[in-house]
Amino acid sequence: MSDAQVEVSEIHWLMDMFQTVDVGLVVLNCDYRIQVWNGFMESHSGLSPRQVRDRYLFDLFPEIDEDWLRRKCDPVLLLKNRAFTIWEQRPYIFKFRNYRPITGSAEFMYQNSTIFPLTNTRGEVTNLCLIIYDVTDVAVSRLELESMNHRLHQLSKTDFLTQLHNRGSWENTLVQEYKRIQRHQHVSSLLMIDIDHFKRVNDDYGHAAGDEVIREIAKLVKKNLRETDIAGRYGGEEFAVLLVDTPEAQAMYFAERLRKSVEKTPIRHHEMIIQCSVSIGIAESARAMENHRQWIEQADKALYFSKANGRNRVTLASSMPSEQPETS
Repeated sequence: MSDAQVEVSEIHWLMDMFQTVDVGLVVLNCDYRIQVWNGFMESHSGLSPRQVRDRYLFDLFPEIDEDWLRRKCDPVLLLKNRAFTIWEQRPYIFKFRNYRPITGSAEFMYQNSTIFPLTNTRGEVTNLCLIIYDVTDVAVSRLELESMNHRLHQLSKTDFLTQLHNRGSWENTLVQEYKRIQRHQHVSSLLMIDIDHFKRVNDDYGHAAGDEVIREIAKLVKKNLRETDIAGRYGGEEFAVLLVDTPEAQAMYFAERLRKSVEKTPIRHHEMIIQCSVSIGIAESARAMENHRQWIEQADKALYFSKANGRNRVTLASSMPSEQPETS
């Protein structure tokens, strides 16, 4: 075989690989007009090399952010350096649909890319080459893992029965709020809420009914919250609510609204209807408090006062008499 025949064969092999390789290959001139378009790009865009030849890239694909891509490509033209893009920063350059069966949940193809200069025989940059890699499998796996980790993190902070913050998560939030108000002299209020005669509910209707009562009252708590408020399940039948940037007068309004809402809401469990009420204690933050525990203790004392004085009522810690009766 002659040297000329070998050279022709090698060119044929190169062209065959160029068309069948499982990455996108695009060559642009310095005016961002398409010069070369391989089989991968044709397959995923539905446009043949003839259809895209000499077309302005950003007219043909208006979804491409022209300013962003030029910021990536212009230094390659000027400095003859390579540039790279990764899907974590921008999911794709070309918005191709995803057809992979394994990652069918992804609507589009996630892409990494390499951009490098092409020079003529005098060493002058005349073109840009973009290599487009389909990394959908890797991206979807990473995103699913991150989503699962986020979900597990959320579950670790959530009470299973009520879907409120669990005690640990809620108390951590209270600590942060305590530090904030100590620094900036803001005022927030803390509510401790207890379901009245809950042992009687369990004894008369069963523990499944007791769980239903806790769930339904948790829903009423959430229904009355503002976006900035933070509610948690503090114990078995006890809830805690942090009302951020709220003085005790406004907290009293919130507490009374919640108390009346619980009192007027019949809770259904199978064929049974259970009427419930709650007792509530409120403590406003004070700079004299040495730690968040004292804040909880003040709200707890107000709660116990409500329970000891008839239940189904709200008590402000600031309005309590110095001598408090024992809880019955």
